[in-house]
Amino acid sequence: MDKIRILWADDEIDLLKPQLFFLEKKGYHLTTTTNGHDVLDILDKDPKSVDLIFLDESMPGITGLETLNRLRQRGIQQPVVMVTKNEAENIMEEAIGSEIADYLIKPVNPNQLVMTIKKLMDNKRLVSEKNTMDYQVAFRNLFMEINSNPDYKSWVDIYRKLIQWELKFDQNASTEMHEILINQKAEANTEFSKYIINNYQKWFENPGKDQPVWSHQLMLKKVFPYLKEDRPSVFVLLDNLRYDQWKIIEPVIAELFSIEEEDFSFSILPTTTQYSRNALFAGLMPADIEKHYPDWWLNDNEEGGKNLKEPDLFANLVKRSLQKDLKFEYFKVTNASHGKNLVDSAHNLLQNNLSLIVYNFIDMLSHARTEMEVLKELASDEKAYRSLTRSWFMHSPLWATLQKISQQKVQLFIATDHGTIRVKDPSKVIADRETTSNLRYKVGKNLNYEKKDILEIKDPNKVGLPRPNLSSTFIFAKENYYFLYPNNYNYFQNYYKNTFQHGGISMEEMICPVIRLESKG
Repeated sequence: MDKIRILWADDEIDLLKPQLFFLEKKGYHLTTTTNGHDVLDILDKDPKSVDLIFLDESMPGITGLETLNRLRQRGIQQPVVMVTKNEAENIMEEAIGSEIADYLIKPVNPNQLVMTIKKLMDNKRLVSEKNTMDYQVAFRNLFMEINSNPDYKSWVDIYRKLIQWELKFDQNASTEMHEILINQKAEANTEFSKYIINNYQKWFENPGKDQPVWSHQLMLKKVFPYLKEDRPSVFVLLDNLRYDQWKIIEPVIAELFSIEEEDFSFSILPTTTQYSRNALFAGLMPADIEKHYPDWWLNDNEEGGKNLKEPDLFANLVKRSLQKDLKFEYFKVTNASHGKNLVDSAHNLLQNNLSLIVYNFIDMLSHARTEMEVLKELASDEKAYRSLTRSWFMHSPLWATLQKISQQKVQLFIATDHGTIRVKDPSKVIADRETTSNLRYKVGKNLNYEKKDILEIKDPNKVGLPRPNLSSTFIFAKENYYFLYPNNYNYFQNYYKNTFQHGGISMEEMICPVIRLESKG
């Protein structure tokens, strides 16, 4: 391993000979100077000649802080450790605000020096090694959990752990360990798909059995019981929000809201907005929506918007389920103008018992990524997709709205209707023109398909789904399969491979976060 190169500037550098000698014996390469001007000259000549900089704060000429500011103005980003005799709070605050990596108080202990250097220069390697060792243990435990016939609660726990490792590996992981995790997650989805295929129809034929909270039960079981008389509640539905995307925006939201509970619901099949979100707001399965409100339900093969009656469905759910009046308002954001209106009317949210916000950005991002080459590059995999989600959220009208309402006592729910999965393996389907175009599920007559790749539902009513025709069959892709027709098969195989899709069976699509929070304001 190459020696770490340290530049140390201190007008009393001669008094630091014991510390310098100690570091040299430890294998570090030292360059010393007595003033900030020399530091700037050295780095102007070769910005890459130094790995780490120690600056004395109280040097004559230009101080350590002034030197640091000039370095940053020049675009020199090496970590800087401030060394000072002065423990004044304003000095420390200014140093931290100037993005120092660390600071030390004189007299400097040699062991402190080594710990600081290791923390700053070896941190990634040490964290990566620790993560590798920890995951090797976790891998064996997860393998046993995945193959121990887990129930739905255990599947939530397995998914949670896999995502925690995925997020850890985003920061530090060898390519080899990352590949092992990807393969273990794929294995988990294989077993999860078997679990859903074996149980899905039974759950709806015997609703009393121990089973997840489904889309149509979310409001009744995860929201209504927690509404409070003394403060307004805001329910935000982020269409297409996966659990890993929630975890990536969680630290931002946690600045202003305390998390009371992180829970989960399961999306019904198909895991699409038309089915799962209508069910969520209606408190009914799609077949019951069609039965009770035939004018408000459109099947896949019918023209028109499929989610236009959500506020009406919710109003009827409130009448059926609550023994009191509930003042609520519904906001739907699908473009920049809607987002601006939401921010401008943020104060109105606090006038309701419950405000519902449906935000479609992540869903639109998923679909746009399929169509736009630039977004395919920006969100090329799960890590990039998470990063893009966080970047959007921090600059979104939604976050601006939440910042506004956080100044008052308010309860916040964050949920979703379904997630997405990155598809990789094509599965051929032969169907007529009336069949749906979705890549993860199909509903139609006379379907011909690879049975090993799917869950087949020949009697949709048994799982709460409408039946557009007497011979309609639903099929759902499992794991990371996506459906393709024989026409232009090779072209569409390449076009859709590695895009994020939803409608089928996977942990990412079906296991949905439901978060309850309280404002800190």
